[in-house]
Amino acid sequence: MPTEPLPVPSVASPEVIEIERALTRITYLSTRARQHDRLMAVAGVPLDRAAVALLRQVADSEPLRPGELAQRLGVEASHVTRTVQQLQKSGYVTRVPDPDDGRAQRIQLTGAGREAIDRVREAGARGMQLALADWSPEELGQLAALFHRMVDDFLSYAVEDEPEQPPVTA
Repeated sequence: MPTEPLPVPSVASPEVIEIERALTRITYLSTRARQHDRLMAVAGVPLDRAAVALLRQVADSEPLRPGELAQRLGVEASHVTRTVQQLQKSGYVTRVPDPDDGRAQRIQLTGAGREAIDRVREAGARGMQLALADWSPEELGQLAALFHRMVDDFLSYAVEDEPEQPPVTA
């Protein structure tokens, strides 16, 4: 028997308000240009934020069409096209045929792209390790589990919350 969804309260709880505040702060800190430049210097990778986001997405999935990348990154397709061209010229990605549609192409990491994103992730993890050095392994495990649960719930809500698209008429 399906259960009815719980009603959404009209006012957020104090705990949810504090979580939103903390997420806003961490988002601001992690997206600052100076922080990005520092991370790229440590990693030894000369990429802008858009290129890093795209490489991370490609690294975490099978090769994707540019339109799929744009959708997953929440940006316009033209942004992905420009970034892919930039990354292709630098040797970080390549275009491969789409096995489902011979006319289409997918974006795939090259060996240099895999090495670059691995270096970015390693540099980020080292910085996080320093910041969280005083946390116990148990606290880190709890934080990781709760973050994954939160992201999964956000993704689930986002999918359920998306309005249905009207049918396309020709």
